[in-house]
Amino acid sequence: MKDNRRYIRAIVPLRLEWEPLYRLPDGATAEIGTRIRVKVSGKDYDAVVSELDPELDAPESKIREIEGFSPSLPAIFPSEIRLWREVARYYLCSVGEVFKAAYPSEKVREEEALARKKERLRTRLSALRDKLEKARTEATRERYSGQIRQTEEALRGLDAGAVTDRPIDLSPAQELALADIRKGFREGKTVLLDGVTGSGKTELYMKLARETVASGKSVLYLVPEIALSRQLEERVAGFFPGVLVFHSGETASRRRDTAAAIREQEKYIVLGTRSSIFLPHRNLGLVIVDEEHDTSYKQDSPAPRYNGRDTAIMLAGALGARVLLGSATPSLESIYNVRTGRYAGAVLPQRYWGGGGTPTMIIDTIAERRKGGMDGHISRKLYLEMEKTLAGGGQIVLLRARRSWAPAVQCTSCGKPARCPSCGVPLSLHKDRGEETLRCHHCGYHESWSGICNLCGGELIPIGAGSQRIEDEVRALFPSARVGRLDADVPTKEGEQTVKAFASGDLDILVGTQMVSKGFDFAGVSLVAVLQADSVLAIPDFRSDEKGLQLLEQFKGRTGRRGKPGLFIIQTAQADHPVITGGRAVENLLAERRLFGYPPFTREVDIAVHDTDPGRLQKLAAALSEDIAAIGQGLKAVGPYQPSEWLVHGETVLLVRAMLPKDRNLVSSKDSIAARVRSFEKQFRYWGHITLNVDPL
Repeated sequence: MKDNRRYIRAIVPLRLEWEPLYRLPDGATAEIGTRIRVKVSGKDYDAVVSELDPELDAPESKIREIEGFSPSLPAIFPSEIRLWREVARYYLCSVGEVFKAAYPSEKVREEEALARKKERLRTRLSALRDKLEKARTEATRERYSGQIRQTEEALRGLDAGAVTDRPIDLSPAQELALADIRKGFREGKTVLLDGVTGSGKTELYMKLARETVASGKSVLYLVPEIALSRQLEERVAGFFPGVLVFHSGETASRRRDTAAAIREQEKYIVLGTRSSIFLPHRNLGLVIVDEEHDTSYKQDSPAPRYNGRDTAIMLAGALGARVLLGSATPSLESIYNVRTGRYAGAVLPQRYWGGGGTPTMIIDTIAERRKGGMDGHISRKLYLEMEKTLAGGGQIVLLRARRSWAPAVQCTSCGKPARCPSCGVPLSLHKDRGEETLRCHHCGYHESWSGICNLCGGELIPIGAGSQRIEDEVRALFPSARVGRLDADVPTKEGEQTVKAFASGDLDILVGTQMVSKGFDFAGVSLVAVLQADSVLAIPDFRSDEKGLQLLEQFKGRTGRRGKPGLFIIQTAQADHPVITGGRAVENLLAERRLFGYPPFTREVDIAVHDTDPGRLQKLAAALSEDIAAIGQGLKAVGPYQPSEWLVHGETVLLVRAMLPKDRNLVSSKDSIAARVRSFEKQFRYWGHITLNVDPL
């Protein structure tokens, strides 16, 4: 007898190249997006229904029944599934991997906890209403009525659509930029706002966000770093008291409540990092990507290895929302997209508060050391400028691009640096609250600092200075100054307090890594300085000059705000480097990229092959490189070669880099790469050894 029960396909949070078939229990129904439980290879997984009544490609007798439904988990919106599919296609991964990124196990547990919380509130509400009916005195009725209102408010959640009537006064330059943005939106294009630091980009964001919410739609405001989100939260709350915040630094309960508010409300504004893209949006009208050039938007591992900026554009396309990208130092990719007409452009060329710009002083550390002008890692010239600034009541920000006390330690006997046993990268010396450890910044490995080389027993000595050591030197040079530090080693809460203290003037000097260059608005800063700027230029990558220019310009923008004078100092051993002197203009960089066939004129896909057996790795990586090169269609394959991080979790890594022309064969060439990798894995039974990274940064 034919089985008349319904069949479905499901997305499972695994790397599967297909969406498995399942059978629903007799008489059961489901919709696309229904949450279910299924078995794959004998293990239970939370899954989502992705197709109803599909064409069966397996005998009915071999199709398993689902394990059950997950009524406590809210359904997934069809628009979310459409976004997952687009992300999977573009970044050459499975839909299941995107599902896992959008709904990791922790988020699923948060959803279940929210469902239990709501059920408790509904039960309490029902009980309170019963008590209200039976109440005999007015005082008792008032008490129960108040408790009912509180419970109903808790169920409704936050009013994220609330807007203040705080005026937004725009300068003539901002009005012109706003007109260009609106023109780009009318043309249906993503708009790039190229605005110098301090030009008032945030006010334009708020103006457009307010109009969007007033029209009944929602706003997603993306920033690259948690620390930047913390400072912006207060500014945005001045316009939107119910602003929602979502990033990994928030508590589980707050993330849970934010996701629930987004799922249930028609209009809101959410401020978050790249993970907020995968919230259950359905009524978006505007997506803002601030600091669009920032590499923190790119996820390198695990899959999907997506760029938050580009994925936000996909999300907006799926929901019919407008997109505004903003930066004082736009990426070459975005500049190229404006010039080719794919994006529209708007410009804010001057600071909101005016001012004559910030002069730059370049200090040649080689020359200073020759004449005894260096005191540790701070030159005598910089010291005098810092002294002058503090005497005048100004604040100072010092940038050291490496965290730790010393970025590396080296043996005085064998000359070799201490390396991570899992990753092979040099270990950094950290000094935290009296504890000294060697740490790997790639995988988190750490060991106690003994000062003894594990290879030969010789003495290890620190090499160079990280932000921790700079902080120590600054405290010694300026004992009466109030000094703080901001880098990835500082706990989140402590970092938030440091930012607030510096913004309010309770700190005089802030030492930090690249984190301090990203969009912070510190009104009292009149001196910023980069120490050992050479490390910014030492990245072994064709993007190093672009990243160096962006970092220096962003950091320079931290001073001279609100129309006040400022000074930018660069300490470097390469005083004549074109990035330092300003000789590396965007036009030069684009011409160089075109000449050598690099993005944005091509599309890049990195194929990483990793193995514990170096011999097998070399042989198979070379064979895979030949397979990729054979695709043709103008594709160029380079490698296999050893990347800078050549040892990861005990496995050696080789890289094959594929450059694809931006022509009509682009999509098919990318699909061919994924197909060749799948075929290669099957042919050599080499599963789990190859990863694909589209548009690496």
